[in-house]
Amino acid sequence: MKTSDNIKNRLIDKILAIENTDFLKALDSLVSSSSQVGKVRLTLEQKEMLKMSESDISDDLLISQDQLDADDNEWLRKQ
Repeated sequence: MKTSDNIKNRLIDKILAIENTDFLKALDSLVSSSSQVGKVRLTLEQKEMLKMSESDISDDLLISQDQLDADDNEWLRKQ
């Protein structure tokens, strides 16, 4: 059995054991809203930022997570 099938079966077992109607309503709302997720519409500004990011990647203008963390820590120390 696939991993996703195992997860679904465990969730079904847990849901069947829930007696709290408010919790079940909230869970139903959550599941219903997540199944209606479609394409994300980006603003012009968001699209421009993505283009700039792709340009930075192409130009190898990147820093590592470790360097970013170090820069953040240094900035925090100066505050």
